[in-house]
Amino acid sequence: MPLTQDSTDDLPYVDQPAPAEAIASIRQLIHVEASSEHPEYQTTLHPSVPTTYQPTFSALLEAEHARLSTNPASKISGGIDTSRYEEPQAPSGPSDIEGWKAALRQAYTTSSFLSSRSTNLGLLEAYGKNAWLISNSQNESILRDLEAELAATKDSIEAVEAARRNQQEAVAGEMRGLEEGWKKGVGRLVETSIAAEGVRREILQRQRQAAV
Repeated sequence: MPLTQDSTDDLPYVDQPAPAEAIASIRQLIHVEASSEHPEYQTTLHPSVPTTYQPTFSALLEAEHARLSTNPASKISGGIDTSRYEEPQAPSGPSDIEGWKAALRQAYTTSSFLSSRSTNLGLLEAYGKNAWLISNSQNESILRDLEAELAATKDSIEAVEAARRNQQEAVAGEMRGLEEGWKKGVGRLVETSIAAEGVRREILQRQRQAAV
């Protein structure tokens, strides 16, 4: 037994579409019924939706919000401190040992930064172009695979739709015959019910006359 069952509720190639007037009337009835039974849904949110929302921020963001609220025209402070990479200033005199140590540390930092930057720029100049071209080639390959998968999926959908159409058109005559037979059967049932009701009334009337 398959896990999924075929549904025959929707037969677009056999069933006749409903008139636009009938669809509009049905939608109007649904709207009126929903509005009359649940008017609260038209003006209020669902109970599971919170009415208020209070965001939470970190201490740094709260401090920045407070600073901007006091002076909205001020710019955002902070960012990368570039002073450590600037040219160090010489101390005021040869006796300023701490000043010379700080200047030496800053010079080491600047030298390390510039050395790393020079190395990275050299690597970029030597291998950046090829890496960029390889990355573009890989992206193009991924794009081709996705386009091929999309085309295969579209072909599969079209094949399923064609099979569905052919299957429905193959049984369209039988479906119409069964529908006509059902309508005739219902009509005969109604006629029989009416005739039986007439006979029942006639029997009751004769019984009343006989009782009199």
